[in-house]
Amino acid sequence: MLPDMVLAWERGQLLPSEQELTALAAALWCAPADLLGAPTTLREYRWSRGLALEDVAFAVGLRPKEYARLEDRNRWTGDARRTAALAEVLGLSQAQLVAVTGRAEKLAEYLRSAASVRWQPYVKPVSAMVALPRERIEHALSQLHEQYQSLMTSTLSWSETASPEDKGAPFLAQILDHFWQLVE
Repeated sequence: MLPDMVLAWERGQLLPSEQELTALAAALWCAPADLLGAPTTLREYRWSRGLALEDVAFAVGLRPKEYARLEDRNRWTGDARRTAALAEVLGLSQAQLVAVTGRAEKLAEYLRSAASVRWQPYVKPVSAMVALPRERIEHALSQLHEQYQSLMTSTLSWSETASPEDKGAPFLAQILDHFWQLVE
């Protein structure tokens, strides 16, 4: 490893390959996961668990080249069975699974609508995205709706010049966090 390459890694300008990360971790007497920080991509989750690409591919029922393409694109396209297998092999929580499979923004869109309009029509699409019992999702959506409506009707802490959108914007911006807290 060249010093310029290591400096580029430290600055976030380059990412080490799997082999380089393993070699660096061995030189520093630590696990590769210790060098990564919080994983955000399929590849980083795999590396943080110390799993070979072939092992993850086998666990989710894909050929290694197919799974490698998904990692390269950082875009998961597996069906429900393969997605459940991915969560299991990588040890992902529901929140991590939704984020790493690229569904977080769509879920946030559903949750914002459920909170601000009516929550009942969003039970089915949210259930399709999040593998949790329907009752927990219904409870969380109704709670989000109640919290948002309560915030919008509250006038105690808002000036007369604040618009309704201003009142609810911070809550809606953190809607995913609120949802995950409610379903845990």
